[in-house]
Amino acid sequence: MKADKTKINRLLKTARGQIDGILRMVEEDRYCMDISQQLMATEAILNRANKEILTAHLKSCVTNAKTDAEREEKVDELVAMLGKIL
Repeated sequence: MKADKTKINRLLKTARGQIDGILRMVEEDRYCMDISQQLMATEAILNRANKEILTAHLKSCVTNAKTDAEREEKVDELVAMLGKIL
C-alpha cells in the first residue's frame, strides 16, 4: 500500500473509536437520530480513508505500471472499485 499509513491508521482508529461509542449508545438505548448522526460521521471517516487509498493507487500503482497491459489492469481495478462505491 502506497497511501500514507500514518494518516490511514489515524482515520481508522478514529472510526473504530466512534463505532465503540455507537455500540454504547445502542446499549444505552439512546435517541435514534443521535445514533444515526454518529453512524454518518463514521461513514464519512471511512470514506476519507478509502479516498486516500484509492488516490494512492492511482498515483502510484497505475502510474508506475511497467507495461500498457499492467496499467490497463490497474485502471480496470480502480474502475471496478468505483463502480461499487458509486
